[in-house]
Amino acid sequence: MSGLITRTLNGIFRSRWGVAIVLGAIVLAVVGIGRLFSDGQAAAPLGKSSPAPAISIDPSDNDSVASSDPPPTPKTKPGRAQPEAVAYAFASAWVDHSDITAKKWLSRLQPNATQNLTEQLRGVDPAAVPADRVVGKPTLAAVSDSLVNATVTMDNGKLGLRLVAPDGAWLVDGIDWEPA
Repeated sequence: MSGLITRTLNGIFRSRWGVAIVLGAIVLAVVGIGRLFSDGQAAAPLGKSSPAPAISIDPSDNDSVASSDPPPTPKTKPGRAQPEAVAYAFASAWVDHSDITAKKWLSRLQPNATQNLTEQLRGVDPAAVPADRVVGKPTLAAVSDSLVNATVTMDNGKLGLRLVAPDGAWLVDGIDWEPA
């Protein structure tokens, strides 16, 4: 029996027609098995794409950074200085560093600075301050009703100040220097 199978397979694989029939049978078997396990829906042809891009988000959702709401108005406790006055006073004390000790310079900044900023500035040499005079008025950008970013133009650059007022009294909580 095994000799009969061997002769039959040798005969089939020696001719081109035999190999073509075997390959055709394999292809039909693969297609049949694929249809058996498919969900019955026809797949889109390969290489063709839809003319319009697919939208994967809801266009009515607005996640932009820019807001149509008016900017927040900084709130100040009655009888306390407005944020622009605090920014100007701090910047004026910051540039007043000629012939002064570090302790005296820091004591001039303290009334307009948070305790956290005062601790950060402790030990700073006032001679290292890169500006000598205030040139312009502070410009404010309100982040919330108790957080404002101020920019004060100096003779050698711009002093950026972060002002906070958790209880309505404005104080400088952070500084940044941008050279001209």
